[in-house]
Amino acid sequence: MVARHTGEDVVVDGGRGELVLFWAGFPLLGAGLGAGLTTLSGWIAGLPWFPFQGLFELLDRWPDERAYPIGAGLGLLGGLALAVVAVRDRLTVTVGHRTVRLHRDGHGRDVARADVAGVFVDGEALVLLDTAGGELAREKSDLDTERLREAFTRQGWPWTGQDPHRDAYRRWVEGLPDLPPGADALLRARQRALDSGHDAETRELHGELARLGVVVRDEGKRQYWRLVPGPPPR
Repeated sequence: MVARHTGEDVVVDGGRGELVLFWAGFPLLGAGLGAGLTTLSGWIAGLPWFPFQGLFELLDRWPDERAYPIGAGLGLLGGLALAVVAVRDRLTVTVGHRTVRLHRDGHGRDVARADVAGVFVDGEALVLLDTAGGELAREKSDLDTERLREAFTRQGWPWTGQDPHRDAYRRWVEGLPDLPPGADALLRARQRALDSGHDAETRELHGELARLGVVVRDEGKRQYWRLVPGPPPR
């Protein structure tokens, strides 16, 4: 992980080494895996449960000088596809004195220092809290916690180290009486999205719950919730 200075701002991202890993390492690993599977194509073709049976049958019938380049090439393309996904999911955090920019997948979001009462890392997420106790941002990230702490504290942001409201969370089960109207239905829908791995829908429903004054955090496939102590943001 890298923290670098651009003028007065501090930028925290995975650095050039991470990009080299994505764009060179993943395709090379994919090519090697493709060549290895080509070597085993005859055995794999005999496994009825293994996917892409037709492809492995073809690779097994073709001569080596044709089968290995195709197998390695397909693996390389798979590695490139994985690299594209990894780069799109890469988070860059640019911390200034007055704003922080959270940039991912070609989109940036600015959060003003005046609106932030606390910053911390919760598991694999960078979290910014507002003055009412609600979440201004929760961004999934594998950035180094110490680098983030240094960047935010250097610029005078209120780094809390941990969630000051952690003890207020309760595990969600259907039909809880203390939730605002409509929140239980949203949590049910979010649980289905979480179980199915639909990340975009999970994030969207997280935002819908925030508008009702409900903050949600996940531990695996389990949802934990709390109410915003102050009025929810308008």
